[in-house]
Amino acid sequence: MAKSPTRAKRKRRSPTLGPEKTAELYAALAEDRPAPETELNYHNPYTLVVAVALSAQATDVGVNKATKKLFEIADTPAKMLELGEEGVADHIKTIGLWRNKAKNVIALSQLLIDEFDGEVPQTRDELTQLPGVGRKTANVVLNEAFGHETIAVDTHIFRVSNRTGLAPGKTPDEVEDQLERVTPPEFKKGAHHWLILHGRYTCVARKPKCWTCSISDICKFKDKTPDPGRKESDLGPRG
Repeated sequence: MAKSPTRAKRKRRSPTLGPEKTAELYAALAEDRPAPETELNYHNPYTLVVAVALSAQATDVGVNKATKKLFEIADTPAKMLELGEEGVADHIKTIGLWRNKAKNVIALSQLLIDEFDGEVPQTRDELTQLPGVGRKTANVVLNEAFGHETIAVDTHIFRVSNRTGLAPGKTPDEVEDQLERVTPPEFKKGAHHWLILHGRYTCVARKPKCWTCSISDICKFKDKTPDPGRKESDLGPRG
């Protein structure tokens, strides 16, 4: 029986952007926001820990409103303990899961005093010992408060990393591992903020603003959103 002619194997596309395109992407985001920083308001490393822990399933704007008066009267673990769980709860009732979060704020404050002399530790392992503080929160604190080159993968960074092809992964941990590998050293300190802010304001969940995006020509996302200011007849055939 005659063998059918062999087909030339198609060259598989790389799942990631590659070093050159990755560097271009970060350079463009850095140009957009030369000095990126968290949008959570905080006074010191301790209040940053509290703010980030409260931000789970809540917006930064909502957390800032809730913590404005809270941090004016309780900006240290000792002062927070004096306020008590009910006192904390009274300030944060406007954000999601406030009861459990109030318990965690008091518990982490007590642990900071008991185990760390009231100071926020500077390692991920120690930070994640605190109630309500997971890997993502720890990475944010290490990056923002202590200048570590950590990347905390939230829903925004997960979306941007997968859509663009920068660091595709099925879980936040996979995306974090990829980002650690592909991000050039000169961009690691700001990577977290650039990606989260890009996801929050440009590469939004439902209809990404591709027509305003500075990395649209690099991004691998196929279903780019057309400029809403253009007429449908200007967009060419859809086939």
